[in-house]
This record gives sequence, C-alpha cells and structure tokens, in this order.
Amino acid sequence: MRPADGAPPDWRVHGTSAIGYRHLRERMPCQDAWRVRRTPSGLVLAVADGAGSAPRSEEGARQAVRLATRAFEPLVTPWERLPDAHARKEALTEAFRDVRAAFLRWCGDSPAPYATTLTVVVLAPGWLGQLSVGDGLVVVRSDVGDPERPAYDLLPRAHTGSEYANETVFVGSPTALRQLRVDCVRDDGIDGVLLSTDGLTQALLRRAPAGRPPMPHDAFLGHLFDRLARPDYDHDEEERRLSEFLGSDQITRVTGDDKTLLWAIRT
Repeated sequence: MRPADGAPPDWRVHGTSAIGYRHLRERMPCQDAWRVRRTPSGLVLAVADGAGSAPRSEEGARQAVRLATRAFEPLVTPWERLPDAHARKEALTEAFRDVRAAFLRWCGDSPAPYATTLTVVVLAPGWLGQLSVGDGLVVVRSDVGDPERPAYDLLPRAHTGSEYANETVFVGSPTALRQLRVDCVRDDGIDGVLLSTDGLTQALLRRAPAGRPPMPHDAFLGHLFDRLARPDYDHDEEERRLSEFLGSDQITRVTGDDKTLLWAIRT
C-alpha cells in the first residue's frame, strides 16, 4: 500500500502492515493501520495498533491515524520557527487532545469497541517530535559524522500498562492524557525515522543487560534503511520482499501479532 498523501521530494517513505498468524487462524482482519501526511516542511507519520479483543478496533486504528495526520500537520515547521522544546511538547500534547476529542465524538463516547494505540512522529527541519499512547516504538537514525555508520536511537516508550500489568492504554482510555509519552528531539543530523507497532518489538530491538533498556537492532535497522535509500528502490518489489519476510517462520516464531513498519529516510 502506498501512502495516500505521498512524501516530500527529499524524503522517501515506505509503510506496510502484515496480518499476524493468530488473526489468520481466527479469520480476523489486520487491526493495525498507518498513514503519512506531507507538508512543504516535512512529514507527519502515524501508526496505530487496534486491540485484538475489541470488535471494531480495525476501524478505530484507521480513524486514529487519519485524525492524527490532520491534527499534527500544523506543527511541521522548522525549528527556528519555535526554538523552544517545552513549547513544542505543549503543542504536541494539545494536538493529541484534539485527536482524542474527535475520536470520542466519532465513536459516540463509547471507545471500548474501537480501542487502539497511537504513535505519531512530526519530522521537520532541525527537530523531531514524538507522541505515543500505548506500546508503539520509534527509532531515530542520525548522521554522526560517518555516513557509513549512522546512529540508531530508540526513543523512550510510553507507559504501557495501567494498574494491571497486562493492560495497554488506548486513545480512548480515561488515563490516556496522563500516560502520554511526548518528546522533542533537537537534531540537525536526523536523516531517518522508523515507527512500529509492538508486533515487531523483538525483531527491532535486542536484549540489553539486566536493568538496562533494550537497544535498537542496528543490523536489521540498517538493512531496512539501506534498501529504502537505494537508487534503484522499487516500491512494489520492496513490498513483496517485506510481505514475505513478515510472514516468514523467522518472524512468526517470535510473534503472532499484526505487524506494521513505517519508515522514512532522507534521499
């Protein structure tokens, strides 16, 4: 599937979702969604993961990314326009308030059947903003002086549970506004970003020593970004390869969940 809104000329974007084998077995649809919106200054990227137990979460995920790409579009401005990280974070939070209010109006103030997580990235000259509720993840790629060895950094993740360890916070959850993760990264060297739903956590991250957070799996991430940056990149061919990989035994051995990748690289 191609992003409906395209991408700015200097960014190449690829997004894909794959249904998990548990949903195939139970004849359920893929409940993930993704969407991209471009502006003259950059991108808004969004992924959502509908709750497997919610009967209409596929619709909820699609609506969440649709609302988010519209609400966050005005924030895609160069850093110099608002060189204040705190003000940027406040603006990201306010955009989510608008998204949540519109989402609740859309579902008639009964969000449980449409339960979905949401992860949004605003990518503009000089900075990147992240806002997430639930268990999505964001990895930033930056040029640290050696184009052959870019750095990959996992941004801090949102609080994924409520008072119970096995519960996830959703856009419509009563605690969503309290459990947001909002970050503003000031970096002129950002040349790539990847968003994912939690179905690919084990492929994207590698284990760290006890007491330390997981680290990006640089080899896998590097392979993804390198393919996206190739001069002979072909969307349909890459989509075919990704579909085969995401449905392979290598992946299904570690997760039966739906899987979504959405990433962009400066070309």
